[in-house]
Amino acid sequence: MKENILKKKSFEFALRVVKMYKCLQDEKKKFIMSKQLMRSRTSTGAIVRETEFAESKNDFAHKMAIAQKEINETLYWLELLQASEYLTIQEFDSINTDAVEIIKLITASIKTAKGIKH
Repeated sequence: MKENILKKKSFEFALRVVKMYKCLQDEKKKFIMSKQLMRSRTSTGAIVRETEFAESKNDFAHKMAIAQKEINETLYWLELLQASEYLTIQEFDSINTDAVEIIKLITASIKTAKGIKH
């Protein structure tokens, strides 16, 4: 069976955010932003997993669109954490690169499901 790159990358990214959440909670005492980041990030991976059992191409595209919105929200929280100096530019760049890659994979999946040429 072919490896699902998006599933793998979204899980690995969620794991990174879980670790970041722990650091923000334990060391920096930033509860609101870290919880928002955790919620948006982990829901993306869960929705991507949910698409494995989509009932149709339309259902798949709809679920992926929700995942796209969630990863976009994650990008917002990451940008806010970096702008407020809770993440260093190096920490931000590393995790932001992964988030942007995931949003591109999700967008490509939506286009494929809808039959849109890339």
